Amino acid sequence: MHPFEYARATDADQAVAVVTADPHASFLAGGTTQLDLMKDGVLNPDRLVDITRLPLGGIRHTDSAIRVGALTTMEELAADPVVSERLPFVREALLLGASTQLRNMATIGGNLLQRARCRYFRDPTVAACNKRNPGSGCAAITGIQRMHAILGTSDHCIALHASDVAVPLTALDAIVHVLGADGSRSVPLTRFYLPPGDTPHIENVLRHGELITSVEIPLLPEGARSHYLKIRDRVSYEFALTSAGVALVIEDGVIQEARVALGGVGTIPWRAWDAEDVLRGAHAGADSFRSAAEAALQGARTLPGTAFKVELAKRTLVRTLETVAGALS
Repeated sequence: MHPFEYARATDADQAVAVVTADPHASFLAGGTTQLDLMKDGVLNPDRLVDITRLPLGGIRHTDSAIRVGALTTMEELAADPVVSERLPFVREALLLGASTQLRNMATIGGNLLQRARCRYFRDPTVAACNKRNPGSGCAAITGIQRMHAILGTSDHCIALHASDVAVPLTALDAIVHVLGADGSRSVPLTRFYLPPGDTPHIENVLRHGELITSVEIPLLPEGARSHYLKIRDRVSYEFALTSAGVALVIEDGVIQEARVALGGVGTIPWRAWDAEDVLRGAHAGADSFRSAAEAALQGARTLPGTAFKVELAKRTLVRTLETVAGALS
């Protein structure tokens, strides 16, 4: 491992100032991704600023939202009674996202910022990776493609965004609160991630030294039902081949409100706006569900190893919609 300096931050402003001033510094929280990538030689920071002792944990409740500190663990959020009652698909995504041991270490901020699981990105002996070495190419495009994206891809990168909980949070219009050298700002999660385009190494809108302090999650309206479905090769803590997070409000068999996001298929957590447009005002039934699925996968770009994901993602969304509508009937 590359030698590095370790520093423990005593307050958030200090942590931000230290990292902002040093282009080779990084934050350290739960560490489940950062340390793995350092051990593999993918990341080589000269300085790690440990923020685990900062007061950035906890969950605050209002009538319309919860505000989750960035250092709140996945397990703590999953155990919150308001999440269980008003945001069940968030809880489902958290519990399906990792083992209990990891959920007790991994933070919400860290989960949202986890790096791509692409085998080529994580192997520094592979020269062609535009995320790791901008301009070097994308080995995945001509390599093993099965666990890669079909939505939001470019000729420069097809790496998948791996977070489970980011899927329902994207559907809910969650807001990321950020602290930087110039003060605080708030970014909707739907605008937080950046598709690869021709700059795959720039994954989100954070500036160097900016720190996620909390995530604001709107509550679903009373009477809404939701579900997160994850399709994977094995049941035990595997990344998604496809997933769907859905919340519906149905009255007299007609969908009044729909929120839909997909995982396992996008270079970013994928908000299925077109599917939502199909569903609103439609009868909650097989025809509208399949039409929504068709709309959600419009524009998918496949390679031989990812072509199967188109139909699988459609079926995943249909099944999720059926589950939610069944719970409402």
